[in-house]
Amino acid sequence: MEKRENIYRIIDANFNRAREGLRVVEDFSRFILDDANLSSDIKKTRHNLDLISRDIYPKLIACRNSSEDIFRKTKEPAKKDVNSVVISNIKRAEESVRTLEEFSKIISSSAGAGFKKIRFKIYDIEKAVADKMAAGTKKNPQAV
Repeated sequence: MEKRENIYRIIDANFNRAREGLRVVEDFSRFILDDANLSSDIKKTRHNLDLISRDIYPKLIACRNSSEDIFRKTKEPAKKDVNSVVISNIKRAEESVRTLEEFSKIISSSAGAGFKKIRFKIYDIEKAVADKMAAGTKKNPQAV
């Protein structure tokens, strides 16, 4: 039987992971693609995640135990290029929101629907970013 604190730890870790992944993609869209609309869309999605977490934030922080996380010292693999950084971070956000969608149902029966909406928004963002990366590669193979 799971402890409620462990569910909060899962939710906390995945809120952080999703926001962090979106922030990396947002910075790519802002500073490399120079796309204000896409960057704003990603920022809005990241802020929507933040809004969802505000009510539960004190419980998440109270249950956080990052100093004893078993993966704390795991080394991250090197990235090949900018595209691999962006792709891995958009996937990180999608996977994290899916985890939020599932585990939040234990705490709130309506929370899953909100996360599902955000997850599909991230799929749309992924498509837009991939299209921009492909277009940039076609125009200038060294650009992206």
